[in-house]
Amino acid sequence: MSLTRRYEFGLSLIRDAGELALGYFNNRTSLSIQSKGPQDMASEADLNTELLVKSRLAEAFPEDAFLGEETGRTGFAKDQGIWVVDPIDGTQPFICGLTSWCVSIAFVSGGAVQFGMVYAPARDELFAGGAGHAATLNGQPIRGARAASVKDGLIGAGFSPKSGVDQFLPAFERFLRAGGMFYRDGSGALGLCYVASGRLIGFFEPVIKSWDCLGAVAVVQAAGLRTNDFLAGDGLFSGNPIIAGNDAVYAELSALAGYA
Repeated sequence: MSLTRRYEFGLSLIRDAGELALGYFNNRTSLSIQSKGPQDMASEADLNTELLVKSRLAEAFPEDAFLGEETGRTGFAKDQGIWVVDPIDGTQPFICGLTSWCVSIAFVSGGAVQFGMVYAPARDELFAGGAGHAATLNGQPIRGARAASVKDGLIGAGFSPKSGVDQFLPAFERFLRAGGMFYRDGSGALGLCYVASGRLIGFFEPVIKSWDCLGAVAVVQAAGLRTNDFLAGDGLFSGNPIIAGNDAVYAELSALAGYA
């Protein structure tokens, strides 16, 4: 298995997918939009962008499996590599005309995230990184912020109806009482990449799906920062909490979230 070939292919593919999604974004008034549940929207842009990615990957790497938010997963054996894709993470901002959305692609094999890339085409920002590949933003190295506490900067706080108010609020209250301040723009993948690039000092979400975060998890880890073991249990297919930051911030966030 050539991870380098897959990584380079992913970098090219995510730009093509981003260009397709951006075309829909710039013509939003003609989009067909459907609700998948409370605060959970999808459009033809989501589906068609995923189909582009899925078909290109199937042609280039027919031996690999695929997991996408819109089309689900193909057959998967434990000895296979699997691509994990969110065609538009941040669909609600997307349909509202906000630029805080992205395409996310990750590759998992051997029970670990090998690499990932997250592209925000409306901002022309491509984050990437993984095993053997340093964390970058538009090809330039990035690193996390120096912070000793949640008080030392902004923390990305993610929430969706998947986790529920009762699971989110106790941890969020402890975080605020500890002196933390939060930031949220509707995309977990971008929030995590902002940790990797030092814009945010940490990130927490009590329940998130793999396609929403694994591309960015690879970038965070490539930047030398910590995340919890998102793939633990059935995280790949069912989701898990996500916590990210440098050692000090990660430890404090884990305690505040009740995972320490």
